[in-house]
Amino acid sequence: MKLLITLLLFVHITTAFAQPVDVQQVLETARSFQRQSDLDNAILVLTKAAQNAPDNMDIIKELAFTYYMSSQNDKALTEIKKLVDREDADEQVFQIAGNIYKSKQDLKEADKLFKKGLKKFPASGALYSEYGEILYEKEPGSAASIKMWEKGIETDPSYSGNYYYASKYYGTIGNHLWSLLYGEIFVNLESYSTKTIEIKNMLFDMYKQWFVTGYSKGNSPFEVQYTTSLNKQSKEASLGITAEVLTAIRTRFILEWFNGSQNRPAFRLFDYQRQLLQDGLFEAYNQWLFGSVVSTSVYQNWVTTHKEENTAFVNFQRGRVFKIPSGQYYGGK
Repeated sequence: MKLLITLLLFVHITTAFAQPVDVQQVLETARSFQRQSDLDNAILVLTKAAQNAPDNMDIIKELAFTYYMSSQNDKALTEIKKLVDREDADEQVFQIAGNIYKSKQDLKEADKLFKKGLKKFPASGALYSEYGEILYEKEPGSAASIKMWEKGIETDPSYSGNYYYASKYYGTIGNHLWSLLYGEIFVNLESYSTKTIEIKNMLFDMYKQWFVTGYSKGNSPFEVQYTTSLNKQSKEASLGITAEVLTAIRTRFILEWFNGSQNRPAFRLFDYQRQLLQDGLFEAYNQWLFGSVVSTSVYQNWVTTHKEENTAFVNFQRGRVFKIPSGQYYGGK
């Protein structure tokens, strides 16, 4: 029965593609099969379309990506190589090609590919993010990877991937300051994913480490001001770090930051926290950020007993797009 359906589909596609190719319809059909994990039919649709529109970049990209998803890396590479030297090759071409090389463990070619892509797209956060991954695989712990992620943050400040990798990197080397800041920015840029849960857990641990071991790292004016303001709240941590304690610490920090006599550099994350505080949503935000990973049962109890506040926060969070403006880069080192 499955064979019959596939044959009928093949005949239908062959007949349909005797006509000019409707690229959008082809892509929608292929992606529908992808969502059903039916990669064979997605490849069939895209292969027939590519025969009738051999120069169409969108079809070739999708075919290469589908081959990659089905672990047919050699075929994927054959397709994507048709595009990497084209004048109209876009960022996705280099992303797909780089991931294919990475999957083949050909890190040398992946390195060359991402260099070529970044030469053409020097402000691409996605390419910096994935190139940083390649460099980290080649030499774990080296400074080469964090340079890429920092550059991605600087040039494309609202792309989430670089914050994710940078926050984890800084956490591993004991730089709690940038691990905390980049991690919290990440969860606001990408609020509902498995990576979000991972980074929430890391943030909670970073705060505990900060107040248990103390923290004095940082040389730039921004780093010194942040460290000084947060360290002033250490008394609040004397009873242990919980979601409630962190809400108090971070509330006092925001008040200190914006009411201090020193000139404070503009920083979108702190502006956002102040907005939540002024709107009466800061406790709900901190519960979402920390309480949800510390204890599911305790968090659910908080949500139940603060239903109105929690609903207001959820509606606010889902009704806005969190973005980082350019010109607010202070650089983790």
